[in-house]
Amino acid sequence: MGSVEVLRAVESVAAGFAADRRERQVRQGLVREDFDELRRAGLMSVGLPIERGGLWASLPESARGICEIYRALAHGDSSVALVTSMHSAVLAFWLATPEVPEPDSAAWKAQRDLIFDSVEGGAWWGTITSEPGSGGDVAKTKARARREGDGWLLSGQKHFGSGSGMTSFMLTTAVAEGESEPDWFYLPVEGVPFDGSAGINLVAAWDGQGMRSTQSHALEFDDCAAVRCAWPGHLNDLIGSASPFFGTLFTAVILGVVETAVDLARTQLAPKASSMRPYEQVEWAQAEVEAWTINQCYEGMLRSIEQGGPAGAVVRGKTMAAQLAESSLSRICRVLGGGTFSQRSPFAHWFEDVRALGFLRPPWGLAFDGIIADSLAIPVDA
Repeated sequence: MGSVEVLRAVESVAAGFAADRRERQVRQGLVREDFDELRRAGLMSVGLPIERGGLWASLPESARGICEIYRALAHGDSSVALVTSMHSAVLAFWLATPEVPEPDSAAWKAQRDLIFDSVEGGAWWGTITSEPGSGGDVAKTKARARREGDGWLLSGQKHFGSGSGMTSFMLTTAVAEGESEPDWFYLPVEGVPFDGSAGINLVAAWDGQGMRSTQSHALEFDDCAAVRCAWPGHLNDLIGSASPFFGTLFTAVILGVVETAVDLARTQLAPKASSMRPYEQVEWAQAEVEAWTINQCYEGMLRSIEQGGPAGAVVRGKTMAAQLAESSLSRICRVLGGGTFSQRSPFAHWFEDVRALGFLRPPWGLAFDGIIADSLAIPVDA
C-alpha cells in the first residue's frame, strides 16, 4: 500500500472512531482493538522503509504523506493519534539515518534489520524519554545503564511514556557506565508487568486532563533489560536527522484536532449566525483565522523539510501552532458558552488535548532556547 491508500484506509477508521466520540473522550485508557484495526489499515507501514513495503523513502520525500495520515487519524481520536504517532517518530531515528560511518556500519545495519523485523511482526514502538526535573531535555538524563553480558541493564525514573502497556518497545536515554554523556537505548517491554518483578515499576498511572487515554504513565526502571543504539555516542546526530519530522508529525495531530473542533463549532453556530453578539462574532472570526494560520504553519514546516531547510524553521512553526491551537479552542469555548465546561462537551476535551503540542518535543523551554539562539546568531545586516 502507498501513502494515499493508507491515508484512505485510516480516514475510514477515523470516521468510525468519530462516530463513538463521546465514549472515547471519557476513556481512561487505550483499547487494543483500536491498534489492531489501525494495523489492518496499514498504519504500521509508516515505520518501514520502502524496500520493505513501507512508506519511508527519505525525510523530504515521506514526511508529508505520513503526517497527513496522522492528521486524518486525529479527526477521529486524538489520544490514539498521538500514541501511534510516537511509533513513527521513534522509528525515524533508524529510518532517517540509513547508513552510518565505520566502525559501526555493520552493527547499525543489523540493528535496523532487527527493528524493522519487529515492525513487520506487529510491534508498536513508543518513547519514554522525559524525566522529573529535566525540563524535557533528554541530554539531562539521570538514568544509568550498566553492562550485563552482551546487553545492558537500565535504571532510572521516567514519565510521559505514551502508550505504556500497549507498546512492544520504548525508546529512552541513559548514561552508560564508564561514560559521561547520554546515549539512546530501547527497552523491550511487551508482556513485561509493571509491578517491579521484571525491572519496571508503575510510579503513577496517567491521569492527564488532556490526551487522557494515552496511558502516558510514569515508570521506574531497576535493572531493566535494554538495547543500546548501534551508533553509540551519536545521540545529537540522530536527533538532528529526525527532529524536524517530530515537530511536524505532532503538529499534524493537533491540527487534526483543531480542524475537527472548528468544523463542529461552525455547524452549531451557523443556524444562529445572525443573532450572535458582536463579541461572539469577533471571537469566532479570530478562532477561524488562528485555525487557518496553524494550517499555514504546518504547510511551512513541511515545505522546509522538503526543501532541506533548517530545523529551526520547524521549531518556530510548531511553537506558533501550539500557541494558536490553545487560543483558537479557547475562543471557540467562549463563543459556545459555559456548556463547554461539561464533560459531555467535546470542546472541553479538545481544549485540553491541543495543549499537549507545546509540551511535545521540543517542549516549551527547549523550543524557545533554540529560537532565541537562532535569532541572535543572525547577522545584523541579514
